[in-house]
Amino acid sequence: MISQDKENTIQRLLQLLQHLYSETGGLVESESDLQLWYNRGYANGMIQAFAELGYAQQVLNTLESDAGDRIAGQEFLPWGKAYRHGFEMGEKETKEVLDS
Repeated sequence: MISQDKENTIQRLLQLLQHLYSETGGLVESESDLQLWYNRGYANGMIQAFAELGYAQQVLNTLESDAGDRIAGQEFLPWGKAYRHGFEMGEKETKEVLDS
């Protein structure tokens, strides 16, 4: 059973996840939107961490996430690099928060 504190933390992270998805919903491959690409990557990194920690169902109940190949073939372009860095940070920081 999940403690009330952990459940509150999960809910707050899910709200952040929804916000990030909402603000980055209309992304196009462009260097002008690097912060948005970072934010989308961060959100998808959060989703990865949720899944690895056993909370995938909470994400599925919250939103429909991107396919795993969101930036396939674009990893070395500016927006791909921003996305990848965001992904790594979102995964790392979400794990840190949920493991504490």
